Amino acid sequence: MSPDTTGDLGTVLGVWGHPDDEAYLSAGLMMRALANGHRVVCVTATRGEAGFPADDPSSIDERQAVREAELAACLGVLGVTEHRWLGYGDGRCADVPDEEAVAVLAEVMAEVRPDAVLTFGPDGGTGHPDHVAACRWSTLAFERVALPGSRLLYSTKTRDWADRIYAGVDRSTIMMVEGLEPEAVDPSELAVWLTCDDALLSRKVDALRAQVSQVEPFVQAIGEDAFTELVREEFYREPRAGDEEMMRRFSAP
Repeated sequence: MSPDTTGDLGTVLGVWGHPDDEAYLSAGLMMRALANGHRVVCVTATRGEAGFPADDPSSIDERQAVREAELAACLGVLGVTEHRWLGYGDGRCADVPDEEAVAVLAEVMAEVRPDAVLTFGPDGGTGHPDHVAACRWSTLAFERVALPGSRLLYSTKTRDWADRIYAGVDRSTIMMVEGLEPEAVDPSELAVWLTCDDALLSRKVDALRAQVSQVEPFVQAIGEDAFTELVREEFYREPRAGDEEMMRRFSAP
């Protein structure tokens, strides 16, 4: 079956690890859902306080405040008005009992009744334990609530995208697990493949750049044109055999 390229997924619930994850991986889909009159709810596990240089003099509270304000600005650009924090420490999601987080997410799913739940793939994209935890919690909550007609979708990339974007890039500067080769699939394995048109892409880039502390150094490092093409496409697949084992592999002991 060919992937859905329209991006019309109905009511969307996204579950992410840190501020900016939602925009990188699903800004186009969120905007498309809102334009079609659907509800969009974004859940973020942590406030991203660890995402600052080691010599940053600000306190944890100050860092959290920066990330909160930047995410609010980002969601404002996208038009997303519903957001929930899980309130866990950045880099510490692996320490949270699954039952605690799953119970919260199951309650959110039962209330929102999404047509599509968007989250990371089982390797978290970069192997980040917060990303992997968000995927595991979302999967367990989705199975518990079992909403008829709802779909659980994992963010992924195509092999062509990986070859183009990672060409000449030292992947160790991106991946959180030594030697990790991030998932890259054949287009035939995709459930959703949204290529943002120029208008949608412009808003997505503006939303991402509203998260100045995280995104602006990256934009300056690779250039605006390269960054724009980096975020143009959004890819999702359905769960498949082997995902549970992969989540275990990338989960902290």
